[in-house]
Amino acid sequence: MANSNVTIRLDSELKKMGESLFDDLGLSMTAAITAFIKQAVREQCIPFKLTRDVSKTPNVATLRAIREIEKMEKNPSKYKSYSSAKEMLESCL
Repeated sequence: MANSNVTIRLDSELKKMGESLFDDLGLSMTAAITAFIKQAVREQCIPFKLTRDVSKTPNVATLRAIREIEKMEKNPSKYKSYSSAKEMLESCL
């Protein structure tokens, strides 16, 4: 079967987060999108619930914050930690 190229436009931050997730799952972006399309064709529908409730969809600022937290979790020694909120506030003064 011959392959076809598909071009899509994504928010660059969303693309980075998708690549990070798929990499953690051992997938390339191409493999993940192919899996999505195969599942949609097999089920003859979008393989997840579509909703108009945008309050559950993180905005770009939230997506960036999530990526920052993921980086911090991977390299905790690069960041200062505190044992209490009081200790953190005292370090700011």
